[in-house]
Amino acid sequence: MINSVVLMGRLVADPELRTTTTGKSVCTFRIAVDRSYVRQGEQRQADFITCVAWEQTGNFISRYFTKGSMIAVAGSIQTRNYEDKNGQKRTAFEVNVREASFTGSKADSGTQAAPAAPAQAPAYQSAATNDFEEITDDEDLPF
Repeated sequence: MINSVVLMGRLVADPELRTTTTGKSVCTFRIAVDRSYVRQGEQRQADFITCVAWEQTGNFISRYFTKGSMIAVAGSIQTRNYEDKNGQKRTAFEVNVREASFTGSKADSGTQAAPAAPAQAPAYQSAATNDFEEITDDEDLPF
């Protein structure tokens, strides 16, 4: 059986880091993932996917990612059953995040650096045509 998910999208809100009653840290967040297919004349659609990351991965995400940040996650889909406020049985689908990575540039994350000064190109001199000798014997060539 294979249950593997890889997603890249933007966080729709700041990640929420909590601690369970047993002392484990868990981070929950949602990402908006654009759909690849767009019908002509329509706007691009996105799916909003709930993700859960535990322990070190969750701590990493809550520390370095904020609303609007691009993120790539890898993990698996998990389902859990629960009862809502009205007593209705519901099923939640979540991505259990195993790995998370930065995507995009630093400018995308809001920490824009000052533009660098343009570098000067090094000055080169033209070589005289008599500096080169034509090779007429093909047997000494290494290729």
